[in-house]
Amino acid sequence: MTKARKQQISLEATPYYHCVTRCVRRAFLCGEDRQTGQSFEHRRGWIEDRLLELQTVFAIDIAAYAVMSNHYHVVLHVNKAQAESWSELEVVERWQRLFKGTLLTQKFLRKEKLDPAEYDAVSEQVAVWRERLMDISWFIRCTNEFIARKANEEDNCTGRFWEGRFKSQALLDEKALAACMAYVDLNPIRAAMAETPEASDHTSVKARCEKAKAATSPNHKYQQPNTLMPFVGNPREPMPEGLPFKLTAYLELVDWTGRQLRNDKRGVIDSQLPSILNRLEIDIKHWLYMAQHFESRFKGLVGGVCQLKKVCRSLGMSRTPGLSACQYFLA
Repeated sequence: MTKARKQQISLEATPYYHCVTRCVRRAFLCGEDRQTGQSFEHRRGWIEDRLLELQTVFAIDIAAYAVMSNHYHVVLHVNKAQAESWSELEVVERWQRLFKGTLLTQKFLRKEKLDPAEYDAVSEQVAVWRERLMDISWFIRCTNEFIARKANEEDNCTGRFWEGRFKSQALLDEKALAACMAYVDLNPIRAAMAETPEASDHTSVKARCEKAKAATSPNHKYQQPNTLMPFVGNPREPMPEGLPFKLTAYLELVDWTGRQLRNDKRGVIDSQLPSILNRLEIDIKHWLYMAQHFESRFKGLVGGVCQLKKVCRSLGMSRTPGLSACQYFLA
């Protein structure tokens, strides 16, 4: 039975989520239609641009993404504290970058005088929009509706373009987060669309590699892409806001993993292991398996056993879905 979205996305459990949206049509979302020869490759750019645009509007950071032939992956971080820090005016400004708003909020945005009843109505509306601006479902909706309209217009047709629901996985700890990000960034290599991470078009890892090449201190958060959630180094106190790894360590990990997944390297284990694997205490073979099968092997909640059980209890679940996989690969 399909689970309610609120059981799959709970900020009390974790702010990190892996989301996947797939196209319903026979024709590719991107790539080339083999029957007609028509290329839809430019649509990958549409999706990438839309995702990066929306992260400037929502209180949601993008940790990783990959746009594939008939689906896309994105790892998101919900920044609740950021949304709660916005003034009412900023919430309205952000929302009305995407939608028209109401007559009262348009009046409020123009800084025209409102009577008390009108201001109360605006405040109520702002509270709703503030919640939506840190809601993953609304983030995906604003991405997919925009792309569907453009694709339908280009194809001169109507109807569904995407599956009705996107798939989401809650990433409960560092191990799950690192494994999922690498899985997403390595999608084009597994699909034989690219030979190296830095050559993987329309992925977060390519954007990070290009920025790192030009940086004097690639691990510095202000020398990383401002459209992506920055890497801020290993956990410490006080911990800056960002991904709990060094960028160089993560890129080394992705590059090493990608080389193991290539056909000419199948079954070969490099003796020079990335240090990040040692810190996360993940077995090499387990890591390589997760880098290829993360989406299919794990259920909606992914993390260490203790954290998994804790979150399931907090969500009122009588069972612990995905326990055996998490116990085996992320113990």
